[in-house]
Amino acid sequence: METISFGTDGWRATLAEFTTPRVRMVGQAVATYLHEEGLEGTVAVGYDARETSRGFAEELARVLCGNGFDVIMPERDRPTPLVAHAIVERDLVGGFAITASHNPPEYNGVKFIPEDGAPALPDVTDAIAERLAEPDPLPEAEHGTVREVDLTTPHADAALELVEEITGSADLSAAELTVAYDAMHGSGRGTTDALLERAGASLELLRCERDPEFGGGAPEPAPENLDSLIDLVTGEETDADLGVANDGDADRIAIVTPERGYLDENLFFAALYDYLLEDDSGSVVRTVSTTYLIDRVAEARGETVHEVPVGFKWVAEAIGEHDALVGGEESGGFTVRGHVREKDGVLMALLAAAMHAAEPLDDRVDRLLEEHGTVVQDKISVSCPDHEKARVLSDLEDEIPETVSGTTVEGVNTADGFKLQLADGSWLLIRPSGTEPVLRVYAEAEDERRVGELLEAGEALVDPLV
Repeated sequence: METISFGTDGWRATLAEFTTPRVRMVGQAVATYLHEEGLEGTVAVGYDARETSRGFAEELARVLCGNGFDVIMPERDRPTPLVAHAIVERDLVGGFAITASHNPPEYNGVKFIPEDGAPALPDVTDAIAERLAEPDPLPEAEHGTVREVDLTTPHADAALELVEEITGSADLSAAELTVAYDAMHGSGRGTTDALLERAGASLELLRCERDPEFGGGAPEPAPENLDSLIDLVTGEETDADLGVANDGDADRIAIVTPERGYLDENLFFAALYDYLLEDDSGSVVRTVSTTYLIDRVAEARGETVHEVPVGFKWVAEAIGEHDALVGGEESGGFTVRGHVREKDGVLMALLAAAMHAAEPLDDRVDRLLEEHGTVVQDKISVSCPDHEKARVLSDLEDEIPETVSGTTVEGVNTADGFKLQLADGSWLLIRPSGTEPVLRVYAEAEDERRVGELLEAGEALVDPLV
């Protein structure tokens, strides 16, 4: 039980710790929690492309059925956002995704999604953790059933309807748009590309075959892992107008453009918000690690920004509280008003393609930077065992300097770690990762040189404490 802990987005661990008995305990804990909350009915259980995921999903289904719940499962690994959508669309009492998202293949994980389709908040995950126990099935006559269902078509229907509502048309055929799609061997294959094709885009596919080892790496859509996609979109002899990649469970998105190559997620977020504000209004939710360029776009339109800790559960909560137009984070997770409050890399692929068909993303980003000023952001990781993170942050509180790299610290935001706001408008953030044994160091400034200086200063600040 002590090994099972729910971080930023569920419980993830290496397969040495992520075992069948522990997964069954999580299933029993959720079943107990749902019973105590008076929630009876059907639970969705989805899973990603990892070798062990289907087996773990079936174990969860057995425990849930033994507790009297009916279970629906997809016919194969499918993106996590399809599970979240199914919960809302089918009025389920909750759902699971067996996934370690972007982590390497030696990891797996489990995420519980409550009945509203948004990520579980700490009061829910704490309640689950308190109820971890060996399975305690009901008499066999009271067991539920398991059946496979189509989660893909209803989600695709909803995505097309929403994008048509936002853009005026979800038909990409008139634009003769060619999208290069990289599934990174994950669960987006046959889902994201199928949605784009249904919308009328032509496709060039990369890594759209299932490989539980993800080609020997991690299904993380970072620039260093997308060389082939970048080369394809930016090459002189290519028909691709836009590149799209998903992470392992396709709840996040990365964009590649002809001029920039890898489009920083912060810049895409700003472009997305700017695009949505053309025909709509509303505030925006961003995490503490996400660019202030969002704030400049909002200020220019008289809108409000809601800053929350890192973790899409906080984004989703604020979207619900403020009826925000869009919410997102610098790691590539986004959702928009009118959709389920869970990050959705499948929906965002279609919306990004529709945006690009209306106006090249490079042109929109160029205009935003010309209007609001250049913004550059980067991050590094500093190894830190999970059990040491709290101590390091406690020690760091006493080490916050008055200046960083020659610039005065004007304020410190402690919503998630320590965010040092500097006099020149730049910032430095140090926070614990919720999914890996590292501390994240982020910096934002007006150019790469300054960002590099800030990251070095942040690393120098943290290293002696680890």
